[in-house]
Amino acid sequence: MRLRNPLANAHNHGSAGHGVSHWWAQRFSAIGLVVLTVWLVWAMCSLVGATHAEAADLLSHPFHAAMALLFVISGIYHGQLGMQVIIEDYFDSHLVETLALVAVRLVSIFGGLLAVIAILKLALGV
Repeated sequence: MRLRNPLANAHNHGSAGHGVSHWWAQRFSAIGLVVLTVWLVWAMCSLVGATHAEAADLLSHPFHAAMALLFVISGIYHGQLGMQVIIEDYFDSHLVETLALVAVRLVSIFGGLLAVIAILKLALGV
């Protein structure tokens, strides 16, 4: 029989308001992605039947390159936030949870860097 108060067992296990900033970050990134997706659909529709050179020329304009960068960065950030919630909710082992969170963060950083480098190469004509 445990004589500890149930409240004492709950202390230092996170507060009810701990995930509020994470929740807001997901919502704001989702709203931003809606706007950026409208741009992406417009850009893809304008490239129907275009050659590779014409598609690369679209991204050579600073506005379109910036929009593509924002889309990629926001999308990867939003996906990483979503995966973090899934991992924190469904993984029981603290070690496995930590390793999965680190793996998601590393894959997000690596994929983001690759996409940013590719867009910048097209934008700068390198």
